[in-house]
Amino acid sequence: MNTKIEIYEQGLEEYPKAQVFLGNLLMIIWIALGTIACWLLSPIAGWIYLAFALLMVAVVLRKLLCTNCYYYNKWCCMGWGKLVALFFKQGDVEKFNTSSGQKLAPLTYGLLSLIPLILIVISVIQQFTIAKIVVLILLFSISFYSGAVSRKKTCANCKMRLICPGSAAK
Repeated sequence: MNTKIEIYEQGLEEYPKAQVFLGNLLMIIWIALGTIACWLLSPIAGWIYLAFALLMVAVVLRKLLCTNCYYYNKWCCMGWGKLVALFFKQGDVEKFNTSSGQKLAPLTYGLLSLIPLILIVISVIQQFTIAKIVVLILLFSISFYSGAVSRKKTCANCKMRLICPGSAAK
């Protein structure tokens, strides 16, 4: 079944590299803060969180989502289209919105936000420190910014926004 997909023609053909850099920097900080938050309760939890985050964000979601994206081998908002082209064969853009990655992405990013927030709160209850409060505030701030503010801006300029179930620009 070949259905014609609708591309948002006014979207960016490629995102500015400065935006790609900033997006990746925020992603690294977010995962680092999540790892620290988990580590403060249990070093093993920190290692598990880091391994899960890296595997899901850098490999699994890239294979399931980015291979079928318009931005395959292009500079998307995170630059992952270029990265994915180095490791995975191009998929079919018409399968983008029905791929299993569309269901897995919100679950993954939700867990990557909620788990460290819950664990840092438990850690604060067990033993209050200013450092833990700082990590909690920074983690909450980055999670909010990434999930609401940044996502809305990047989705607004995305060629896939009309068909992407996760688009914040609809």
